[in-house]
Amino acid sequence: MTMAVGWDPAAKRRWLPGETKDIDLNAAALLFAGDAIVDVVYHEQLTSQDGSVRLLGDNTTGEGEGDDETITLDLTRIAPQVTTVFFLVTCYTGQTFERIQNAFCRVVDGMSKTEIARYNLSKIHAHTGFLAGKLVRAQQGWVFRSIDEEIQAEHPVEAVPQLAPFLG
Repeated sequence: MTMAVGWDPAAKRRWLPGETKDIDLNAAALLFAGDAIVDVVYHEQLTSQDGSVRLLGDNTTGEGEGDDETITLDLTRIAPQVTTVFFLVTCYTGQTFERIQNAFCRVVDGMSKTEIARYNLSKIHAHTGFLAGKLVRAQQGWVFRSIDEEIQAEHPVEAVPQLAPFLG
């Protein structure tokens, strides 16, 4: 399973130096055992404790084509106590999503390379965080459930209290 985020860099205004600042979106995966957070993968911790979830680099500007940040999950290696994995995007530099050009988040099945969900983040107004969805451990294996919810969070820690309604 993969979750990816992409965006375009902030436009530089040559006539007003310092007017714009870089845009830094962050992809994060928050791992829960029941209703307790047990691990998080984001720009300050690139790998989960068990090594099953990895952020493949921290892009701080949005430079480059396509996916700017990618989190990969090896679902066969996630610790057995983990019951839910949330996919989160936050704007670390504080811009609300409508101010960010071509911002998106997508969830991809790693085996078939099929895009399961895609979200246009640039259509989100007045929020700095986005909860894309969650993986839930079920009897037949992991199941993805889209959440598509705007939140206020510039850092994953700020998002944790807002996840409680989605744990059930």
